[in-house]
Amino acid sequence: MKQIRFRDEAGTTRTGEYDYGTITAAGRTYAVDDVEVLPPCEPTKIVCIGRNYAKHAEELGNDVPDRPLLFLKPPNALSAHGDTVTLPEGKEKVEHEAELCVVIGEQARNVDAADAEDVIAGYTCMNDVSNRDDQRKEKNWVRGKAFDNAAPLGPVLASPDELPADATVSARVNGETRQESTIEHMIFEIPELIEEITEYLTLEPGDVIATGTPEGVGPLGDGDRVEIEVEGVGTLEHYVAE
Repeated sequence: MKQIRFRDEAGTTRTGEYDYGTITAAGRTYAVDDVEVLPPCEPTKIVCIGRNYAKHAEELGNDVPDRPLLFLKPPNALSAHGDTVTLPEGKEKVEHEAELCVVIGEQARNVDAADAEDVIAGYTCMNDVSNRDDQRKEKNWVRGKAFDNAAPLGPVLASPDELPADATVSARVNGETRQESTIEHMIFEIPELIEEITEYLTLEPGDVIATGTPEGVGPLGDGDRVEIEVEGVGTLEHYVAE
């Protein structure tokens, strides 16, 4: 099952079941093109994993970490399917990063890897839009990763059974495939990530874990159309403006 959050013609925020371009909610059927799609959850934080694919670490000239490399994106970074992401001014290199995201379903602290599935509400897609100019200059990556609209998320929340064990994660820019790999190539798998993160901080319902990006990251520019696809989950589409 896939759920979608949206705002109807009256401005009411609703959650419905998504199926092949249509939404069923509150006894009505809507065409997805006729509503404003919202991010599929309202996270208090997005916990991101850096360098979780070896080939991506290699392409950036970095070593593979010996434990999950964690950083945060705050709620101001959220944007939705169909939105236009405005790039930070005066930057030479802002890039796309296609990611599978875990959405948390209940408050979680000190969760063992063996119990991780119990706290997962489902999965969605994200583009971890990254300002490399500033990311290279700072250790906490606030300017590089946390700017407004830097986390397009959605379009749906897919139930855990929808995600294949070898799901493909891909990015297309203006129809050209730039990234394509499978989640089998993750260095740290999702249960390990949940165990590590919840050892240090409490995850709340709706919080997101962005599980890392495969190789093939590339530049974004004015007018680009970006598609982030996760097999079994869906395709997030957004635009870029300078």
